Amino acid sequence: MNSTQPIKIAILAMGGEGGGVLADWIVDLGEHSGYLAQTTSVPGVAQRTGATIYYVELFPKQQAESDGGTPVLALMPLPGDVDVVLASELMEAGRAVQRGLVTRDRTTLITSTHRVYSIAEKSAMGDGRVDSTQLLAHANGAARRFVRFDMAQAAEEAGSVISAVLFGALAGTGVLPFNRAQFEATVERGGVGVKPSLKAFGAAFDRAQSGAEIPDAQTATPAAAPPRPQHPAVRALVERVQQQFPASAHLLLLEGVRRLIDYQDPAYAGTYLERMGKVCALPAHDGGRLVDATARHLALWMSYEDTARVAALKTRASRFERVRDEVRMQAGQVLAINEYMHPRLQEICETLPASIGRWLMGSSGPRRLVERFTKKGRVIQTSSLHGFLMLRCVAGMKRWRRSTLRFMQENQLIEQWLERIAQTASFNPALAVEIAECQRLVKGYSDTHERGQRNYEMLMAAVERAGAQLAPATLRELRDAALADEHGNKLRAALAQHALV
Repeated sequence: MNSTQPIKIAILAMGGEGGGVLADWIVDLGEHSGYLAQTTSVPGVAQRTGATIYYVELFPKQQAESDGGTPVLALMPLPGDVDVVLASELMEAGRAVQRGLVTRDRTTLITSTHRVYSIAEKSAMGDGRVDSTQLLAHANGAARRFVRFDMAQAAEEAGSVISAVLFGALAGTGVLPFNRAQFEATVERGGVGVKPSLKAFGAAFDRAQSGAEIPDAQTATPAAAPPRPQHPAVRALVERVQQQFPASAHLLLLEGVRRLIDYQDPAYAGTYLERMGKVCALPAHDGGRLVDATARHLALWMSYEDTARVAALKTRASRFERVRDEVRMQAGQVLAINEYMHPRLQEICETLPASIGRWLMGSSGPRRLVERFTKKGRVIQTSSLHGFLMLRCVAGMKRWRRSTLRFMQENQLIEQWLERIAQTASFNPALAVEIAECQRLVKGYSDTHERGQRNYEMLMAAVERAGAQLAPATLRELRDAALADEHGNKLRAALAQHALV
């Protein structure tokens, strides 16, 4: 580094990850080592829509005195003028590269490879996740040196926070003119969580020095052992998959069976295998693409999210454990989990037996009475005995699921979808695969499910009109348009463009 220029460090961190603590550590490290230091921060719009950028500049005090004045340090990082970038999450590293803060001739980039998905990624109708492999490749090509590993996991193992891991990785790179003892003394001066912080620091220091630049994604994972269930009905289903279906489809089919047993019961998973048996018998000859696509999406559709499913997921022991881990709950602390519930009339009717549900939907007085009581939502505390038992009762209604109006409606749509796949596979297997993929539109519950189903039905009507003349690429384009806009505007425009309205 040029001795006449400050050392320039940018930190990109989300709320609660200790970015401010990390910046303060670097300032304290510099000041106790004979440097002038300055730090500033610019918060993002929200904890995940924009991370806070902390900026630190360090300048040798001796150099400043020999120059006869006090240097003027910058308040914000400039593109192409940053020595070190520390990012608490992979997307934030990508944002730093996008902003021009990372340059090939100068910048050491240190980042965690774990992902915390943005609101845009989570709310996308399709798979809106940014490809982590592309992010890693892009960052690797932009930086002079790129140090990365799963720092969130390292912090978890040490019982500390990610800021301590980033500090250790920074020390391990040797990019700053300070030794390990000086870094550790800085942590000790903080006086809070010193022991776990030093443990996390040490692990990150060693990993950065030993070649942490190798991406975690390249680490091979051993193949999972075949399941050996004890329950006779479940064991029979596993044996059925292994004996009656091609080996290439076993992984997806077994996951589908597991999901549907959890969702309903072994008999329901048996129905799944009956349907998949018919798909496997289709004359596709496409290397298993149709079987794989249908196996995945049929399992998802058959485990649609009704009120019983949502209640079951909200009251699982694993969910309470996950929340406790996420908030780092300590002994003696009390955790309260509040759920906002606002069931619509339609969802209530769909939970009832089919005949009663249809009657209520078509009634006048009874319908208005139910709507009056469901006009406002309510908050239910699932961490309390009363709230927990209330949702467990709703979850227990799954035993009557096969008689409900929602089951009848979903089952009819599934059968129509499978019939369309079978008919199309006889003359265009590639188009049949695209039809199977159209299930991606039908997801979620409440308004999200309603809009997705509306787009799906609009798309299937276009498939029906086009018939054998529809190209697989065209259907894929139409599906992508539907996934890009849940309100259907882009789909309508694409249908009009292809004269399929």
